[in-house]
Amino acid sequence: MPDDVPVGAAPSGPQRATATARAGRGRAGRGGGRAPSGRPWTALWVTALALPPLALLAAASWFGRWVRPGADDWCFLPLVRDDGVGGLVGKFYLDDNGRVANALLVGAYAKFQVAGHQWFPVVSGVLVVAVLWAAAVLALRRAALRTPPGLPLLLAAMTTALFLFATPNTYKTFYWPAASVSHTLPPVLACAALIPLLLARSRRGRAFAVAVALAAAAFLATLSEETAIVVVAVLLAALLVSGRTVAAAHRGFIRLWCAAGLAGTAAGALVLITSPGSRTRRERFGAETASLLASDSLAASLRAFAEITVTVVTTWQYVGAVAAGVLLGLLCRRADGTAPRPPAHGPLLLTAGALALLVSGYLCTVIAYPVFGARVSDTSANRLWNDYLLLYVILLVGAGTLLGLVLRRYAPRTAAPAKAVCAVLCVLVCVGPAIALAHLDTALRDRAGKWDAQDRRLREGAAHGERVMPYERLVISQMLEPFSQGGRAYWPGGCVADFYGLDRVTDGRAEHPRRHGGPGS
Repeated sequence: MPDDVPVGAAPSGPQRATATARAGRGRAGRGGGRAPSGRPWTALWVTALALPPLALLAAASWFGRWVRPGADDWCFLPLVRDDGVGGLVGKFYLDDNGRVANALLVGAYAKFQVAGHQWFPVVSGVLVVAVLWAAAVLALRRAALRTPPGLPLLLAAMTTALFLFATPNTYKTFYWPAASVSHTLPPVLACAALIPLLLARSRRGRAFAVAVALAAAAFLATLSEETAIVVVAVLLAALLVSGRTVAAAHRGFIRLWCAAGLAGTAAGALVLITSPGSRTRRERFGAETASLLASDSLAASLRAFAEITVTVVTTWQYVGAVAAGVLLGLLCRRADGTAPRPPAHGPLLLTAGALALLVSGYLCTVIAYPVFGARVSDTSANRLWNDYLLLYVILLVGAGTLLGLVLRRYAPRTAAPAKAVCAVLCVLVCVGPAIALAHLDTALRDRAGKWDAQDRRLREGAAHGERVMPYERLVISQMLEPFSQGGRAYWPGGCVADFYGLDRVTDGRAEHPRRHGGPGS
């Protein structure tokens, strides 16, 4: 994918010579360009900075071969095996939660049973970085900016690594397919809907972009309620600031695109809310409108969101997003080679984005609180934050870009030290996640060995006519397993029994107390 491309057609003949001379004078006079001899070196070190976050993603994807089912996975696997993806869609719509798009994606990996869980990290990781890379390249092209080759890849790789691996529980963000489908992939798919918008130049292209916005928003609304809230907040913010930030020639199209996204979200939300499964879920958890809007629930949600905000803001690795943005601001240039000015409406855009983040984050906490209670701010439930966490990382990149442009224009002597500091930070922020991934790999490998041994035992027992067999809990990263709460909670024991064709499984700890340190361990 080419990164350093001109926005318009390149001039030829005398015009090209004149443009080249003018660009050279502009670079020399303004100090904002790069000498031709420096281009290969700049491209080299910028591309090299993308390697650490890409290495994190590659290693994490490779570790995915040790992933084994747990929690909700136990219930999805036998249903898809016996009734197909359509059976899962019907169950979600009629009984569970109404998320039909969610059921489609869950069924897509559950159809391959255990292998689907092992391949999911690879597929989802490649999808995330590819979408963000394409969006970065196209956004820079629409902004009429050139960058050194490799810089859009650095932006995408750093954003991906921080989004997936700087969280307090990477397993539930990246390795647990059910959580990823509900909270990690939806904001990425929302970014993918931007690609037709960034590509639209003709009337047909604009019509296609609007149609994609409508369909994608409806799909997202039946995939993740939380991401739908974030989408609505961002679109409303875009509409509010469009009068001051979008050129008059494009303002009508942008507003139509935002309106299509809002309409699609409303249509998808209507399908979701009116579904029997959604009504059943609301009744089961007491999440009716009156309960959600009760003063005590709103206050508790505000406290929980404040705790989440503190956790996220104090995670220092996110400074890597700012560093990558500063590099973009210091290294980008216009098509004629001159340094761009800091955008006049940059602070307004960042302020609108920050408000959208805070409002949507709080509302996401509000709708999750009836189900999770005080645990909504616990690290074991961090997957719920991902719906708005990607927006946070992208805003940090934007803030860093604005800072880089300001430094480049008003403090040019700080440009070189700033590049060095940002380059070091881009590497350092990957160290902590790398260590955490290494420990998680050990835990994954240990669980996989035990899971495979138990899988063989239960399959052999079922083949020999056993109807009730013991199951030993194999917990990883605070994932739910049968017989939690000291053996009092059976779920998802019934799904485990269905998976192996048994009538029931019993608590293996109770039958082998010495092996586990006693039933209450």
